[in-house]
Amino acid sequence: MAKKATAHDAGLILKLYDLRREAEMRKARHWFTAEFWPQSADELIKLANSFPSQENAWMRQVSGYWDMAASFVTTGAIDADAFRAANGEIFATFSKIHPYLAELRTTISEPDICKDMEAVVLAAPDAEATLSRRREALRTAAKARASKELRSAS
Repeated sequence: MAKKATAHDAGLILKLYDLRREAEMRKARHWFTAEFWPQSADELIKLANSFPSQENAWMRQVSGYWDMAASFVTTGAIDADAFRAANGEIFATFSKIHPYLAELRTTISEPDICKDMEAVVLAAPDAEATLSRRREALRTAAKARASKELRSAS
């Protein structure tokens, strides 16, 4: 039987939300969702090895945050369904690295990188369809922003 969400789960989820509101984390999350578009495992690996750089720091901050947050689910501290219901952003984040994750793990010799995020996201009902929808929604939003920027520059 699945764990039933409790007030304690809700409290932890709210604390995780507060962490997302920190100024640098907001910048990192914006960059990750709006500007970060790896097109291959090689691009992701290059970024992972581009230490020190702002983008490397932001990639590590966002992926580390979501993996840490997901670890609360995989260890049983937070109910999985309650966590996923309150944290849809984890799907958008994971959708960008998912296609390249296996190769990244092998290349940088870190087999456990993002393992908790992966476990939580892929355990969701219709996970692959959700990831596909999120990737497409992010691409559509990026195209709209680019079009708006082009119109503004003219």
